[in-house]
Amino acid sequence: MKKIIGLLLILCACTSVSAQKEKPNVLIFYVDDLRAELGCYGSETAVTPNIDKLASEGVMFNKAYVQQAICAPSRMSTLTGLRPETLGIYSIFTPLRKVHKEVVSMPQLFNDNGYKTVSIGKVYHHGSDDKNQWTTYFEKEANSYHKPENIALMERLKSEGVKPLKGPAFEDADVADEAYKDGRAANYVIETLNKVKDDNFIMFVGLSKPHLPYNAPKKYWDLYDKNDFKIPSRQKPEGAYRLALPKWGELKSYHGIPTEGDLDDDLTRALIHGYHASISYVDAQVGKVMETLEKLDLRKNTMVIFMSDHGYKIGEYALWCKQSNLEIDVRVPLIVSRETSYKNRVTGKTSDALIENVDIFSTLVEYCGLEGPDSDGKSFLSVVDKPNKKWDEAAFSVYARGKKIMGCTVTDGNWRYTEWRDSVTNEILEAELYEHKNSLLAYVNLSGNKKHQKIEKKLKKLLEEQFPRNQPFLQNDQPRR
Repeated sequence: MKKIIGLLLILCACTSVSAQKEKPNVLIFYVDDLRAELGCYGSETAVTPNIDKLASEGVMFNKAYVQQAICAPSRMSTLTGLRPETLGIYSIFTPLRKVHKEVVSMPQLFNDNGYKTVSIGKVYHHGSDDKNQWTTYFEKEANSYHKPENIALMERLKSEGVKPLKGPAFEDADVADEAYKDGRAANYVIETLNKVKDDNFIMFVGLSKPHLPYNAPKKYWDLYDKNDFKIPSRQKPEGAYRLALPKWGELKSYHGIPTEGDLDDDLTRALIHGYHASISYVDAQVGKVMETLEKLDLRKNTMVIFMSDHGYKIGEYALWCKQSNLEIDVRVPLIVSRETSYKNRVTGKTSDALIENVDIFSTLVEYCGLEGPDSDGKSFLSVVDKPNKKWDEAAFSVYARGKKIMGCTVTDGNWRYTEWRDSVTNEILEAELYEHKNSLLAYVNLSGNKKHQKIEKKLKKLLEEQFPRNQPFLQNDQPRR
């Protein structure tokens, strides 16, 4: 009898473990300030073999968009499945939970459903948001410098009381990957994967580069010749709304960056070099994590997503950073690779479906078989399985200019239409229409052009359906609904 009871207990235990592992895992590379400057996206300069390999193992989306081209609101939108105008948060200064205690976030939902929830590096912009909902939490680390002259500079600036205390915009110290924070983040991921390998998990790997400062080990700088980088056109869009273009104060706050005028060619090339070195540094960390997934035999049950929180400018229009409704700022790279055990797994394909980062939440809810909260996004899991499937006809974003003016924008994948409105009255102050059939860049505002009035009318209707004129945008930190 004891033997029979023992066998039954073993059988039950095995059945329990088997049932647990039937749930899929999720690992998300959430990269900061990364535009689609990758080999797999056709870049002639970026050296990204590991990300390119991941693209060959899944579906690469050519037309993925964020809901706002700035860190905090964009990341909140991904992690809650709610758009910035629903949350009412448009700035980087307001944590999610300062305004919304009631919203069910992704870590909260997965935590409640028995998943190990892991946050490593920069996931939320504000580390305090949902900190208690992660079963494993490695907070975002500060930037660091390792060249003696930069260390001395930082000490001097600190002693002088300079605020904000920011050093040079780039550094190429001859150090190991772990000297900078993304190398350490990769180590934390590997350490954590070994601990949760027998559990169900959702893991966000928040890689900070290529966010400023472009600090990366020298070996990644050495992958490039600075002189090979072309200087982008400094031409600005003709007829753009007066507040459409950002002032790129983020870059200007770093030591050694002029606060007035355009950057000269030498500094422009140095910054572009640093941006690329940072991308290759991130690519190496992706490779380490993917290798660990394979070694631990986790890839067969783990979906891998590679994404960015918004696009970026590296000198185009004589501008830098993000913070606008421009195509180059709201379009992002997105790669989704299903678990290797999935019999209908699609690999090495691209999709032109219009996908929004706000859709990620609903997609993972469906993928993991959960019951999720109300969402502004919708699952695109079916598109991952059938990349050529007909999908949405538009993607939407916003960008506030202070508390009085809101820019709301729509794309159909070829054209971008933007209205700048009074945030309270919803009066249209000015409109923009740009063609993007063959380029991220556009140099002429075609709004009001008779030749293009049909497409403008169509996009205007789509925009007003998404942002009704009888629902004005309220002040920052006040939800629209």
